[in-house]
Amino acid sequence: MVVSSQSSPNVFVRYTRKVYHGLGFSRGYNFVLFIIFGGAFLGFTLARLQYLNFNGVFCKQGGAAPGECYWYTQFPKYKVGILLHLSTILPAAFLAIYQFIPVIRHKCLSFHRINGWTIVVLVLIANAGAIIIAPRTFGGDLSVQTAIGTLVLMTTIGLALAIYNAKRLQIDQHRAWMLRTWFYLGSILTLRIIMISGAAIISSLGRYHFPMECAKLDYMMEDGNSVLAAYPDCISYYNNTDPSKLALVQADLNGSIAEFAAGLNITFGMAMWLALLIHAVGVETYLQLTPRESQRLRQISYERQLEAGFKHPGSAGLTADRLGDAHAWQATKS
Repeated sequence: MVVSSQSSPNVFVRYTRKVYHGLGFSRGYNFVLFIIFGGAFLGFTLARLQYLNFNGVFCKQGGAAPGECYWYTQFPKYKVGILLHLSTILPAAFLAIYQFIPVIRHKCLSFHRINGWTIVVLVLIANAGAIIIAPRTFGGDLSVQTAIGTLVLMTTIGLALAIYNAKRLQIDQHRAWMLRTWFYLGSILTLRIIMISGAAIISSLGRYHFPMECAKLDYMMEDGNSVLAAYPDCISYYNNTDPSKLALVQADLNGSIAEFAAGLNITFGMAMWLALLIHAVGVETYLQLTPRESQRLRQISYERQLEAGFKHPGSAGLTADRLGDAHAWQATKS
C-alpha cells in the first residue's frame, strides 16, 4: 500500500498548515506570497515610521535624499506636501496589511469596512501631498512629474473602482482592484532597488550629468567656497544676479554629496516608470493565475446580489460580461 506524502505531511508542513489555516488562508502559496509581499511592505513601512519626526530624523539623519530637504525647509508649500504625504501614507500602508488577512475579513467584517474607509481617505490625502511635491521630488523633471501623476491617477481610479464594486457586492472585482491598487503603491519599494542599481551603473560610466540649483548645492555642501570651486557657474547665484542659477553636476554615487544626489535624481524617473510597469504586469499575472479564487468570490457575489435584489446577480458590478464581449457568467448550481 502506497501512502501519499500529501495525506501524511511531515511535522513542518502540518505546523505551517495550522498557521496559515488559522489566519484564514486556504492555500499555502497564498500564505507564502502574503509573507513575501506583505512582509516586505510592513518592514518598509515600520522602518520609515521614524520619518514622522520630520526635523529630527527625516531631514537631519538621512531620511530624505541629499538636498531634498532644501525644498521642504525653505518653501512652506513643499513642507506641507511632504508632511501630508508622510503622515498619511505610512499609517495607510500599516493598516492595509490587515485588509489582506482572510480571517479578519471573514470574522471581523466591521473592522474590515472601517479600516478600509480609513485607508482610502489616508491614501487620497497622501496622493494630494505627492502631487504638491512632484515638481521638486528628485529634481522634479517631466519624467518624475508624469510618473508620480500616473501613479496617483492609477491608485485613485483603482480605489474608486474597488469601492464601486464593493457597493455593488461584486466581491471578486473589489478584490481585484484592491490588489491592483496596493501592487501599484508597492512599486515604491522596487523603485529604490532599480534607482540605486541604475545610479551605480551610470556612475561607473562617468558621462551622465544632472542640472542642479546652486541654492540646493549651497544647502547640501554648506560652504559657498566649496560650491564655487566645484561649480564656478554659481558665481551669479552668490552675487545675487541670478538666484535661480543652475550648475551641471556629474552623477556619481562614489563622489561628493552633490554628485551622489545627482546620481539619484537622474535615475528616479526611469526607476519609477520601470517599477510601476513591473508591478502592473505582476498583479495582472497573479490575477490570471488565480481564476478559481475569482470564481469562488463571484459565486458569493451572486448569492449576495440575488438576496439584495440587484439586477444581473453575479454581474451587478463592473464585470467583463457586462462591459465587454465575454460570455454571460453562469452561477454554479448548488
